[in-house]
Amino acid sequence: MENRIQQLFAQKPKGLLSVYFTAGFPSLEDTVPIILELEKNGVDLIEIGMPFSDPLADGPTIQQSSEVAIRNGMTIPKLFAQLQDIRQHTQIPLVLMGYLNPVMQYGVERFMQKASELGIDGLILPDLPLSDYVREYKELFEQNGLSNIFLITPQTPEQRIREIDAHTNGFIYMVSSASVTGSTTGQSVVNTGYFERVNGMGLRNPGIIGFGIHNHETFTQACNHASGAIIGSAFIKALAKEGSLTENISTFIQSIRQNEIA
Repeated sequence: MENRIQQLFAQKPKGLLSVYFTAGFPSLEDTVPIILELEKNGVDLIEIGMPFSDPLADGPTIQQSSEVAIRNGMTIPKLFAQLQDIRQHTQIPLVLMGYLNPVMQYGVERFMQKASELGIDGLILPDLPLSDYVREYKELFEQNGLSNIFLITPQTPEQRIREIDAHTNGFIYMVSSASVTGSTTGQSVVNTGYFERVNGMGLRNPGIIGFGIHNHETFTQACNHASGAIIGSAFIKALAKEGSLTENISTFIQSIRQNEIA
C-alpha cells in the first residue's frame, strides 16, 4: 500500500519543496502551528526534526535550534503528544528526522508503532547504517508502513546507492556536498556531474536534493536536477526572526517559490 510520500511523488514528480524544522523551536508549542502554516503556503513535504544533543550531520544553525528546543522541554514523548491529532488537520506527508540514540532509548518497536499510529510517513536517521537497517529494522519499518529515507553524497559509490535504492521506498536524500547542513549558504548547489551520475542510474526511488538550498535560485537549481529540494537551516533562521511566526513562514516560502506553482 502506498503511503503519502509515494502518493505525492506520483501526483507531482517535479518541483517539490520539502521543509525541515526542529520540533520545539522557536517555542515548545510551535510544532503543529508550523506544520499547518507550511502546508497553507504550498510546501509539499515536511521533515520534523527530533532535537538531539549530538547531531552529527547538522550545521550550527540546526544545532542551535536543537539546543533551544531541548531547553524548551522538547522530547520524543512530548512531540508525539503534540502530533496526537495531526491527521485530523492535515494530510501532508510528514517525516521524522533525527538520530538513532533517542529512538533506541524510547524503544525502536514502540517508536515505530507510535509513529505509524500518528500518521507519520517516514523516518530519516542519518546514523542508521544500511546493513543494520536491513538486518534489524527493515521488517519493522515495513510492518508499520514507514519509509526509511537514506542520505547519499557525491562520494557514495554506485553499488551502495543501488543497495539503498533496493532497500528503501519514498525518496533518496541527495546531499549536495560532503558537508554539514547550512554550510554552503551563499554558494551554488550545482554539482552537475554527481546529479547526472545518479539520474543516469535508473533508480526506482526519486531523489530530493538537500544541504545548501536557501533561496529561489538554489531551489530552482536543485529542481532542475532532481524531483525537488529540501530547505532546513535557512528556514530555521527565518523562524528565529522577530515578528509573527505566521508572517515569517509566509514571507520565507513565498521568497523560495516566487513564480513557481506551489
